[in-house]
Amino acid sequence: MSKAIVVYDSKFGNTEKIAKALGWGMRRNGFSVDCVKIDSVDPTKLADYDLLAIGAPTQALGISEPMKDFLKKLEKVNLQGKDGFAFDTKLENPLSGSAAKGIEKKLKEFQVTIVRSRASAKIKTVGGKIALEENAEKEFEQIGSEIAKNLLS
Repeated sequence: MSKAIVVYDSKFGNTEKIAKALGWGMRRNGFSVDCVKIDSVDPTKLADYDLLAIGAPTQALGISEPMKDFLKKLEKVNLQGKDGFAFDTKLENPLSGSAAKGIEKKLKEFQVTIVRSRASAKIKTVGGKIALEENAEKEFEQIGSEIAKNLLS
């Protein structure tokens, strides 16, 4: 069975929801999936996985600081030949930047094969609270399904 890990950073819980939906979509389509927050991941264990899905909230136009620190640790791990996918949560504004763009770039530097172009879940402010756009979780579950189906076919 193919093994995937979905590694995420999440400040308000939205990126975590997306990560879990992504993992669920993969699991439904034949993958064994671990979904873990970055502070619970041993970077040296990533070599045990076939697919690495890595996501973070977009902050200050780019990758969140905790995710930057995590990616720095990956520089010492041989991930060459692994499959990868980058995702983020971000404001709908086109000027909001993208954590996923930076994560995908790092994965390529680590010689990870990008299996699907990065994806973003849009967030909005509702009554002073940050929330995911309505169909974001369903969309990411679908992305997880597509990735799993493509890799297992």
